[in-house]
Amino acid sequence: MDSSILAPFQPMGGTVGFYFKDLETGETFTHNEDAPLLAASVIKLPVMAEAFRRMEAGQVLADERFAVRSKDILPGCGALNFLHEGIEVTFLDLVKLMICLSDNTATNLVIRRLGMDAINENHGRLGLSGTRLNRLLFDAEASARGLENTVSAAGMGKLLELIYRGELVSKQASAAMLDILLDQRLGGKLPLPLPRHSDVAHKTGEDEGITNDVGLVFGARPYVICILANGICAPEFDRAIHAVSRAVYDYVSA
Repeated sequence: MDSSILAPFQPMGGTVGFYFKDLETGETFTHNEDAPLLAASVIKLPVMAEAFRRMEAGQVLADERFAVRSKDILPGCGALNFLHEGIEVTFLDLVKLMICLSDNTATNLVIRRLGMDAINENHGRLGLSGTRLNRLLFDAEASARGLENTVSAAGMGKLLELIYRGELVSKQASAAMLDILLDQRLGGKLPLPLPRHSDVAHKTGEDEGITNDVGLVFGARPYVICILANGICAPEFDRAIHAVSRAVYDYVSA
């Protein structure tokens, strides 16, 4: 693989981080892979990692129950903002909603339960470059002070490979996280141009000027592909993601 595979990104401007690794051959191709870029909802992936670490340690119970209050509700993606006040969900329910539907209300409830410091300490233990949780979602005051959540393409690539190899927390926890990622409902980026039978375990993120998708693709050989883009027009850039995703899939299949 060479830089020509990223040609669709060139006219789009902005800042792009890219990471590819063939998980059978070990071939890797990267661009700006360690740059800390605005995460949007991709930050939910390392939050999930800490959630499973704490459940495995018995410090948080999967069936611990949370009553969702009106003050917890956030706009944007998810399901909880459509349901009645006081509905009870378990901690594991929140984690699944955080990933599969990118539920913002669920995410903040998970972050508050785990603690930002603990989540960031886990990033450090795992050696995830460029990854930092600096604020809750939709915290306008913190954002105005310049506090933003960041990830890097290489950091997310490492996290996904640990899940694939059964080495994130434990083999059982890795398998559970993989199943959750395979249940992702937001499939308009990396998976969209691929053959319908393709399994893609991934997490998207988007906000004004941001479009991201990081995932494991189970094609002819399994591979990691992470694309992060900041300072771009998201709808236009998503079309470039489609082109690059298909080109990588075809490259691995050749």
